[in-house]
Amino acid sequence: MKITDVSLTLFSWDGITATSYGKHTGSFGGESKLGLLEILTDEGVAGHAFLGSARNPADMDGPGLIHFLKPALLGRNPLDREALNKSLWQRSRNASIRSIGAVDIALWDIAGKVAGLPIHRLIGSFRDRIPAYASSAVLPDHASYAEQALSFQARNWAAYKIHPPQNWQEDIRLCETVRKAVGDDYKLMLDSTWGYDYPQALRVGRAIQEMNYYWYEDPLAEWDIYNYQKLKQQLHIPIMATEYPIAGLDTYVAWLTEKATDYLRGDVAVKGGITTILKAAHLAEAFGMNFEIHHGGNSLNNVANLHVTMAIRNTEFFEVLLPDEAQKYGLAEDIAVNGEGMVLAPTGPGLGANIDFDLISRKKLAILA
Repeated sequence: MKITDVSLTLFSWDGITATSYGKHTGSFGGESKLGLLEILTDEGVAGHAFLGSARNPADMDGPGLIHFLKPALLGRNPLDREALNKSLWQRSRNASIRSIGAVDIALWDIAGKVAGLPIHRLIGSFRDRIPAYASSAVLPDHASYAEQALSFQARNWAAYKIHPPQNWQEDIRLCETVRKAVGDDYKLMLDSTWGYDYPQALRVGRAIQEMNYYWYEDPLAEWDIYNYQKLKQQLHIPIMATEYPIAGLDTYVAWLTEKATDYLRGDVAVKGGITTILKAAHLAEAFGMNFEIHHGGNSLNNVANLHVTMAIRNTEFFEVLLPDEAQKYGLAEDIAVNGEGMVLAPTGPGLGANIDFDLISRKKLAILA
């Protein structure tokens, strides 16, 4: 089997709800562009992936994918994923990590279709369902967070995670409000999205650990390993870092050797595909750590994330980032959480996703090839 062509269809995503997750995103919304990546083979099997998100349009990364990654793929066997992955990463100075991730996902899609198996079965399934947790946007007031948390608690979702306004004193009061609303036992997390300096992070951490928050995510700048190590020594609440930078497997090493985080984290977009996060999850397992998978930025990335979630033993939840209107687009049937608060494993071969090709055709802007 050989790869015969690689193309990226850009299509418009309109009507995105105005959304913010913190200072790193600002407020975004309105419209964006997604890209449908298609890798064709001489045996008629095609692999697909999405490129882009509501705040990272695909036309930012698409030209690099075609110009730098496509030549590394043509004529190669798509089942040689490990060799191809090495070739892709050798081009990471020219093509984005998100582009490498999209290509890797499409190659896994081909492999699953050739085998007639869902990707998680191809890897080796550990489970067929996983609890979901709701991950908030930045909301206008404390009452809105409390109301939202209560709504997901009532629907049997496993947990609720706060993206706060990033004023440390207000954030503590917000965490108190939500804890009082849901009671002592419901799982709550705080994701401060790199918003504090060390003294602020320590004060917030001490406050939320007394409120029985489940984990404390990204309080410090993404590469501030020195202060993460200090923070971890001062707190007993588990600390989660490593979601960023946008980089590969080797960036996890310092976090482990310096004992600067209690969890590893990542997703198929910001870490370069299924291959990287699968390796990272196994690396975390060797250290007795969980690898909690971050939201993937678009619907098909989240399907890819879900396959890895079903195939690893050291993850606890599936993240659903809110609002849906800023996260879900391009599938005729998207990932859903059932009445028991669970997300079920995909069952079709490859990604097993129902791509809305009619919508993509209607919204098509250009084809990069």
